[in-house]
Amino acid sequence: MTLTASNALLSFGGILLLASLRAEAALSVTLNGTPCSVDNIVTRDVCIIGGGSTGTYSAIRLSDLGKTVMVVEEKNRLGGHTETYHDPVTGTPHDYSVVVWHDLDIVRNYFARLNVSLVKSSAGGSGAKQYFDFQTGKPLPNYSPGDPTPGLAAYAAQLAKYPYVEEGFDLHYPVPSDLLLPFGQFVKKHNLQSMGSLIFGFAQGLGDVFAQPTLYVMKNFGSDILKNIKTGFLTTAEHDNSLLYEHATADLGPNVLLNSQILAVDRSDREEAKVLVKTPSGVTLVKSRKLVFTIPPKLENLRGWDLSALERSLFRQFSNSGYYTAILRNSGLPSNLSLVNVSPHTEYNHAALPGLYGITPTGIENLLDVKYGSVNGLPDDQVKKDILSTAARLQVPGRTTGNPELAVYSRHTPFELTVPPKAIAGGFYKRLYGLQGQRHTYYTGAAFHTHDSSLLWQFTEALLPNITAV
Repeated sequence: MTLTASNALLSFGGILLLASLRAEAALSVTLNGTPCSVDNIVTRDVCIIGGGSTGTYSAIRLSDLGKTVMVVEEKNRLGGHTETYHDPVTGTPHDYSVVVWHDLDIVRNYFARLNVSLVKSSAGGSGAKQYFDFQTGKPLPNYSPGDPTPGLAAYAAQLAKYPYVEEGFDLHYPVPSDLLLPFGQFVKKHNLQSMGSLIFGFAQGLGDVFAQPTLYVMKNFGSDILKNIKTGFLTTAEHDNSLLYEHATADLGPNVLLNSQILAVDRSDREEAKVLVKTPSGVTLVKSRKLVFTIPPKLENLRGWDLSALERSLFRQFSNSGYYTAILRNSGLPSNLSLVNVSPHTEYNHAALPGLYGITPTGIENLLDVKYGSVNGLPDDQVKKDILSTAARLQVPGRTTGNPELAVYSRHTPFELTVPPKAIAGGFYKRLYGLQGQRHTYYTGAAFHTHDSSLLWQFTEALLPNITAV
């Protein structure tokens, strides 16, 4: 189409008018004493910080209880640590992060609410296993993990002394000395050595399990875990655990801000909290009477927050482990064999970290599941390089020539957040829990309980009456 001079002038004038309207549409607000320009203002009863397992559960439950919500999530999806790979060739799904949940009513009810079917599953997997020293790549044909039954029975008796540990960090004071012991010392004190190998493999992501205070290990590997090991866990019937979060996303609709970054948080107003969010479509200000905080409370995650002196003092005490998951392609390794990393140089022959816990089948030809742990967080490039070099050196009989590469890789770091025994004994968690409800904010998520979706949903459920109170 050819524009006349008058049409061109009208078109140019339209652009100027549109720009003027946009400028007028931009709103000015003040947060933490600083003027800010925003494109959109929304008001909700509750703003939820983080759209992982706990944040998504909070959003669905609060919505069902008649509250309006807005979820702020930095990734392009809900679900956090729950991730599913779909093979582009066969379409077959594989859950390469969260695999199972506890068989509890709260779990069954939540999945039923979102119309996702569940089936029983074991957490230990099935099929043949071979043991290797991943540091040298050599097989250890004479290694056997032994029977963990005596140690597990003795461990269950110890867990029974501290039933409150299964519910959170509402500890008894003075804190029992056994809970403060490094877990390796606790194991020896109570003759639990036969379960040493099993618990290291199960409690992946905790870093050096035997150096951690026993409290954290008990919370991660508690009495309901022992019960489900015997009776079976739950997983999705489609073997696609991300379905839970896809259905939740559809249910919440426009009340989710994905690919979004928090720029500032102002909780100084007595009536409401303000959260300034950079979204793909502009800057949105979310006003709400309550905040539900679910992300790891590390100071590097909280730039722009109006942290109090107490919040800053508590959050800076956290240390964290590192945990990483991946799917390996073109490795030349057998697709039907679990390769377990054991070491002849560690006390319980557990894998030396940083390193791989093991390599397991996905059920998809030429694709293998990888889990990697470290005591501290590591750069992704370092982890990826180590995964590939380790896979290449494994001397597995019958392996074919391959060129290992990562089909997918995911960083779950910071993972386990911990403080030293002295801080635990000194009332760290009493002060941390004292933050609940202060400055419009309620706290949940792994740092306030444990890395276990099922138990976190229970923990969050207990907070709901206070969150929904006027």
